[in-house]
Amino acid sequence: MAKRTYGEQPLAQTVAAAGAIRRLSGLLLSLEHEHPTVDAMLAQIEAWERELSAAAPPDPSPRIGSDAKDTQRIYLDHAFDIGAYNPAFPEYTFDELGEDEAFGRVTFPVLFEGPPGLVNGGYLAVFFDCVTQHQSCAIGRTGKTRALTVTFRRPTPILTELRFDVRRVENDGLVNSTARLLLGDEVLCTGEFSTKASSPDKLSVFAFGKRRVT
Repeated sequence: MAKRTYGEQPLAQTVAAAGAIRRLSGLLLSLEHEHPTVDAMLAQIEAWERELSAAAPPDPSPRIGSDAKDTQRIYLDHAFDIGAYNPAFPEYTFDELGEDEAFGRVTFPVLFEGPPGLVNGGYLAVFFDCVTQHQSCAIGRTGKTRALTVTFRRPTPILTELRFDVRRVENDGLVNSTARLLLGDEVLCTGEFSTKASSPDKLSVFAFGKRRVT
């Protein structure tokens, strides 16, 4: 299956930083007492913010459409593997990715904890949104979201490898995807996702701005 793009690809540095930030955030959440390294880190972050602000585009709005400007922020591809470059999103791996069915694995880190040892339900909704849209975008049939319903059956643990599967049905331009998150053979929660499908060239923001030449 040929992979389509829906924006620019993240820099390798951005991908590496996302993983580091996610791991570091987990460590910060696990500390029981103040630590001098955190003070040093905060001072360094302030300096980094000043340096990166000078290098970033002055306009934080996304660079899309016919009137896109170089002063705007580049829009990164949000169709696939958002968690690879954005630590606020979950990381997951597809083992099989077909038009009708898909299968994969996911482990939620401490960063996504809600109740003790368990994943916050809002992150499960984000996860289902990511994997179902990923599958549709991979075959060029994505579009406007109509509904996303999450049904919680069992608590979902953090720091545990889980399986997921997605089954996708398209009829008269409407896509219905049903995704399940499983621990072994036990279904923990399900996500039912409905979209109005269209080809990528019909999306209103398909004219993604390109990365500036340095």
